[in-house]
Amino acid sequence: MEDNRLRYTLRINKDLFEKFKYVAGANGRSANKEIEQFIKKHVAQYEEKFGKIDLDD
Repeated sequence: MEDNRLRYTLRINKDLFEKFKYVAGANGRSANKEIEQFIKKHVAQYEEKFGKIDLDD
C-alpha cells in the first residue's frame, strides 16, 4: 500500500499552537487532523470561487 501522505514541518508560536491543540481536542481531533480539516475547507472554498484545481497542469 502506497503512502501518499506528505510530512511538513510547521513553524508556529508555541502558545498559539497549545491553544490550537486545545480546540482540536474539544472537536475530538488531533492537532494534525484539525489542520487537515482547515486545509480541506480552505481548498473547497477556493475551488468554489475559482473553479476546480487541476494538478495535471
